[in-house]
Amino acid sequence: MKLYTAPYAPNARRVTMFLAEKGVADITFESFDLPKGEHRSAAFRAKSPLAQIPTLELDDGRTLTESRAICGYLESLYPEPNLMGRDAFERAEIEMWDRRVELLIAMPLMMWVRHGSPHLAAVEKNQTPEVAKYYESQAMRMAKWFDSELANRPWIAGDRFTIADITAACGMDFAKMMRWRPGDDLPNLKRWRAALNERPCGAVAA
Repeated sequence: MKLYTAPYAPNARRVTMFLAEKGVADITFESFDLPKGEHRSAAFRAKSPLAQIPTLELDDGRTLTESRAICGYLESLYPEPNLMGRDAFERAEIEMWDRRVELLIAMPLMMWVRHGSPHLAAVEKNQTPEVAKYYESQAMRMAKWFDSELANRPWIAGDRFTIADITAACGMDFAKMMRWRPGDDLPNLKRWRAALNERPCGAVAA
């Protein structure tokens, strides 16, 4: 299999972190330069019609896009260590928290970066300062909520590391482009992020 990815892209990093945590070493990688538009070539669109990164190409030529779908497929191929739930309730609970971090904090952080970072001006043609300000406010409000949740447990979805932690890390680390990361005002988020650095996926560069 081959994974088409790109430096710094949070959705692509979600899959590479997932693979690192699984210890999967039999997938090859091809990286695109997004600002140069390398992912918009006709050859790649034949594999990924919306030119989406990441895209997973199977050995028989079939492809999957959407990072959560790719991770779900990989979970079925490499079931251990388990990252998405061992029974019906745990799978639902982990998905609940994964969706919460994706929609409530990771997405606002990414929209803040996309509309506020000058480094992305070549990719985001319609950057809007007002949009950046709105999503910054939303993200900071939810960061406080997640910090309060993490006062009672070590990981996002409970007592063990799951895909929800990966999703949260991808959004928060992308916000480093705005010089933001959990600080002393968010002690539980800061502790959580430091603990993630000690895991196999922590070696995947942001």
